Amino acid sequence: MQPKYKRVLIKLSGEALAGAAGHGLDEGVISYVVNQLVAIHDMGVEIALVIGGGNFWRGRQGKNMDRTTADHMGMLATVMNSLAMMDALEQRGIPTRVQTALIMTSVAEPYILRKALHHFEKGRIVIMACGTGNPYCSTDTAAAQRACEIQADCLLLAKNIDAIYDSDPKLNPAAKRYDHINYMDIIKNGIRAMDTTAATMCMENDIPAIAFGLDEKDSIVRAVCGEKLGTLIDNN
Repeated sequence: MQPKYKRVLIKLSGEALAGAAGHGLDEGVISYVVNQLVAIHDMGVEIALVIGGGNFWRGRQGKNMDRTTADHMGMLATVMNSLAMMDALEQRGIPTRVQTALIMTSVAEPYILRKALHHFEKGRIVIMACGTGNPYCSTDTAAAQRACEIQADCLLLAKNIDAIYDSDPKLNPAAKRYDHINYMDIIKNGIRAMDTTAATMCMENDIPAIAFGLDEKDSIVRAVCGEKLGTLIDNN
């Protein structure tokens, strides 16, 4: 297989890393993801990762908590996931760096774009943690922003569902599945595949995205190699 994209940003949900337990980290899921990352790294693809923190904490859990505090706790959760993924990758011999939007130099580098680009040149995977570093911003928005900054060829959204639908297929068996949709339609119709800020950012910077199911066999590798799966999101 040959890669279609030279540089990708992969957004992983924290919940996906929890596996069936729904909380914490599932070593089997991490190993499954790492196997695919190793495969595309060996193809010469430059890889950035943004990982959510929902397997440890979601801001909406803090119902009586100050929103900014709750969101900062969510950013710290993404660091735990990022360090776990870094460790798993480096055990496979893949050099990896975690960069954080909040400064915590004891465990990771600060996010600096030029340094991230230098890591790509050296064949390293870069994991970008802490979202944008700002409250009221989702990790979807962070993934879109980082994809734009590094000029990724594609944003890969590895989700718990196999594609984008016009409603929740678990609640509505007649939900319409999209093989292709443009950013403007996502924004106008309020389709909850990615948040509006992220969709707008990708639309304005012409970054295509693919939303697909992480649990499909070799889905990350197949998406990078241009196989048709999930939903393609772009400006067309």
